[in-house]
Amino acid sequence: MKPLKVGDKVSSFTVNDHLGNSHSLEDYSGSKLVVFFYPKANTPGCTAEACDLRDHYKELQEAGYVLLGVSADTEKKQKSFVDKFDFPFPLLADTEKDVIEAFGVWGPKKFMGKEYDGIHRMTFILDENGIVERVIDKVKTKEHAAQILAE
Repeated sequence: MKPLKVGDKVSSFTVNDHLGNSHSLEDYSGSKLVVFFYPKANTPGCTAEACDLRDHYKELQEAGYVLLGVSADTEKKQKSFVDKFDFPFPLLADTEKDVIEAFGVWGPKKFMGKEYDGIHRMTFILDENGIVERVIDKVKTKEHAAQILAE
């Protein structure tokens, strides 16, 4: 499956966040939505990325962005990640991979010489109508907010 690209319309989805609250694409109609995908909660790269977004959350909000983090972790794992690092944005527990597959970020990866299927670390910026405006496929985990803000 290929990741969505600029100009693609995102398929509708509904997934629970770390608190069990339901989120669907339609909830964000009229907002500039940043959907960032990360492989696994509480791992070094994912923590660096989410903490950078937390530390620059006010600037992102001032630029008009709403953030949603997504991984295939359970609600419980996402909640412990949020609680540990005090993230001000929801993390979706996409255990069925509905959102992950809608955006096309699941696929073959390599790590330390081993190949396996997993989530590709990518970020999609959607316009107010759910159309992909920008794709960041080379995420710098410690400077991710700057990547989003640099248009």
